[in-house]
Amino acid sequence: MSKKILIADDQEMIRKLVKMTLMAEGFELIGAKNGAEALDLARKHSPDLMILDVMMPGEYNGIDVCRQLRTEPAFKEMVILMLSAKTQIEDKEEGMFAGATDYLVKPFSPEYLLKMIKEYLN
Repeated sequence: MSKKILIADDQEMIRKLVKMTLMAEGFELIGAKNGAEALDLARKHSPDLMILDVMMPGEYNGIDVCRQLRTEPAFKEMVILMLSAKTQIEDKEEGMFAGATDYLVKPFSPEYLLKMIKEYLN
């Protein structure tokens, strides 16, 4: 059975890049364009791993989504990777404090992302 990955990013090009990279490896991909949609889809599909953009428009950003999911028993152990253009140490600390498993900085290498995902899911 293939692993489910939810990618939440308001930039369609980022979602497409991640989807193309991961689908080629046999992962099942679910895309969300904002935090509210990410929460809804996570609860509906129970992904094995989530990739959350930190800065998304709307009610919830990636940090909010991560923090909310970590309060729910079903998501306590799920791998959550934060993906952000915010590069300061404080930004990374905020993501990790919210419950992220790891924090990647944009621009990112799709190959490196794939390598990380495989390591976390094995």
